[in-house]
This record gives sequence, C-alpha cells and structure tokens, in this order.
Amino acid sequence: MINGILAAEEKLASCVAKAVRTYPRQITAAIATVLLCAGGGAFAVASLPDASDLPVRQVLEAVTPHPVEAQTEALESFSFTLFRSDETRPSDTAEALLRRLGIADDDAAAFVRGNAAARAALLGRPGRTVTAEATQDSRLERLSARFIPDGQGGLQRLTVERAGPAFTVRTESETLTTSSRLASGVIRSSFFAATDAANVPDAVASQLADIFAGDVDFRAVKKGDRFAVVYESFDAEGQTLRTGRVLAAEFESDGKMHQAVWFQDPGQKGAYYRPNGESLRRAFLSSPVQYSRISSGFAMRMHPIQHDWRQHKGIDFAAASGTPVRAVGDGVVDFAGRQSGYGNIVIINHRNNQSTAYAHLSRVDVREGQSVNQGQFIGAVGATGWATGPHLHFEFRVNGEFRDPSSIARQDGGNPVSATSRQAFNRVAVAMRAELDAAATVLQASAN
Repeated sequence: MINGILAAEEKLASCVAKAVRTYPRQITAAIATVLLCAGGGAFAVASLPDASDLPVRQVLEAVTPHPVEAQTEALESFSFTLFRSDETRPSDTAEALLRRLGIADDDAAAFVRGNAAARAALLGRPGRTVTAEATQDSRLERLSARFIPDGQGGLQRLTVERAGPAFTVRTESETLTTSSRLASGVIRSSFFAATDAANVPDAVASQLADIFAGDVDFRAVKKGDRFAVVYESFDAEGQTLRTGRVLAAEFESDGKMHQAVWFQDPGQKGAYYRPNGESLRRAFLSSPVQYSRISSGFAMRMHPIQHDWRQHKGIDFAAASGTPVRAVGDGVVDFAGRQSGYGNIVIINHRNNQSTAYAHLSRVDVREGQSVNQGQFIGAVGATGWATGPHLHFEFRVNGEFRDPSSIARQDGGNPVSATSRQAFNRVAVAMRAELDAAATVLQASAN
C-alpha cells in the first residue's frame, strides 16, 4: 500500500512539473494570487488579536478633587434678571398682564391695580409696549411702558420699580421728532396686501383709502394699479412710535392718475386738494372702522338668527371687539343707547335729511344732542343685540329710507383753495410733487 502511495506521489509530481513547463506564466500568476490572498488573510487575522493575549498594565495616579461644594454655594448665591416684553390688550387685568410677562408677584399686581397712574397707563389701553425685569423667582423688579397719550404729541414713559418691600412709580416726558417718509407699491392682489408688501402702516393705508374713496373703488382695484405716498412719522430713541397724516399721495387706477396734497388754509381746517386746488374732502368717510373688511353687504341674505331670507339694510364690517368706531361725517347725535336687536347703537343726523347708524357696539362714547366731527370716535365694536359675533353693523338713511352705505363717500363736502392762499398752496404742491417722484423712483428701482 505504501508503494502505491509513493507511485501516486511520483505521478502527481511529474504532472505538476509538466504543467509548469507547459504553462509557466499562468502558474506564476496563480501562485501570486494565492500568496496575496494568503497575505490578506494573514493580515486580517493579525488585525484581530485575541484579547486574552494582550498585556495588562495597571496605572495609579493621584487626583485632586475640584471644590464642588464651593461652586455649589456660589451658584446658590448667584442672582440673574429676566427680561420680557409684550403689548397690552383691551381685556387686560393687572394679573393677566404680569402673567404674560412671566411675573408671579401678588404685591406687584396689587400695586398696578391700585395705583392711579399705573392703572391708567397699562389697563384698558391696548397696543402699548411693556417691558418687565424680574428675578429668577419671578418677582417684579422693574416695569416700564412707553406710549403717546391720547390727544398729545409727546412720548411718555411710565416706570414701576421695586424699592425694598414697596414699589414706586414715575412718569417722564419726551418730545417726538417729526419727519416724513416715502413709500410706493403695485397692486398684485388687493390694495391692503400691496400696502403691507410696501411696509406702509395700516393707519396710513386707511387714510389713503379715505382720501381717494370718491375716485377709486378699493374693492375693485386691478393688478398693476400703483400708488405712492408721503406721510408723517414721529420718532423717539431711534424708533418710529407712531405715524401721522398723509402729506401727499397719488393712485393710478386703470390708467387714470389721482393725486392729493394736504394743505391748511390759515385760520381754517386742513384738507386734501387736487394739484389744481379742487377739494377732495367728502361729506362722508368711506368706512366707520379702520383696517376692516366688509363681511356682509347691502343685499338680500339669509338672516343668521331669524333664519329667513331678507334684505340686509346696511353693511357689516368685520372687526375685533373693542375696535374704535368713528363718525363718517359731521352731525348731531340723535340717539345713543340700546335698541332691541341693534344692541348698543348710535344714530347721527347729518345735512340734507341724511343719517347714519352704528350698531352692536360694546360701548357708546357720545350722548344724545352732542355735535360730532367727521372721524371722531363715538364707540367701539362689540356683539350686543342680535349679533353672532363681534362686528359693526352700519346703516345709511335718507329721509328715513335705507340706502346703500357704499355710495355715501361720493358726496362732495369741501371748497377749493381760496384765491388768497393759492400761491402758498402751489409751493406746497410743487414740493410734494418732488417727494412723490422720489417715492416712485424707489418703486422703479426695486422693480428692476
């Protein structure tokens, strides 16, 4: 058997030798491949040594501990101040305002509620910016509010500050700096969307709508219509705190240009005029509520409460509760009180047997027999009477008959510039024309 094995080995060796002589290059490549694979395998094996074969060494070092106790004591004694700002709201109480500012301080709330100056400046005065400084445990340190008092042009700052266990309050006054600002825009979807895009304040946009209400239907403006405006700005501490009246404006609608310039005749009320001196003043404003939209027009509709089909005898303006309502024209208050479905209502008699009614008010700020001027605030939007939500129901009557209120803004109500003031008016008009040209240039540059 051994001899057979030896004979087989000799035969195998002979075959291998013959193959090497016959295919030397192929055999060499095959051997190289085997060696490389074997090397890779060896490398793979070498890269994964057995953990039990690794040497073990123990190292001991002395460590000095940090003074954790001292750090903890320092953190416990460290104090910091929290700052937060917010705006006052119509329904604010002292507690509600402080809570939004992150203050949990019963003594501070009691002081704001009980102090006449703090209460008058902060409660029932929506839109005023208030800043609070508080400790880390939410106790009030300082509360400040900047605002422009009603009917005054200066800035006032009210500060409530902790002084030991009690609080002090002080009021400071500052003069506002007046300047003029330019803006212009192009209608893409709606007029108010365009004024928003041009960063025109809502108060200025509302004035534009009033100025051109007799010439332009702002509910039917077209894409491509454009406007330019120059308006007053009142600044303090580098910030614009409020805007004033429009000084000049132009509105191009459907290819027709409408222009307006503010001018005040000596000894007379100021008004808006066309460049040729004609008055733009209308007997009535286009809307009794600023920054609002019409939610229901003068048309047949399904009554939301009676659930029957009937004529809607006025216009409904969608607005939040508490929004100021203004008289659309000069007149005398005929009624101020409550009337069944109207809720709180004010009725004003105007010239030529015309009257306007303002219903569902949350409050009434005028009395019967009182004379009111165009634009004067007479109450606030509410939901009294037969109202399903806050809005203003507005009516226009002629000899007691209901008319479409959207037509009242077309009535003229002013006189042209007097001959004695014409030269002064022309100087103002030329200066404002240059300002409007500059505003239009800004628009063209932005468009390019």
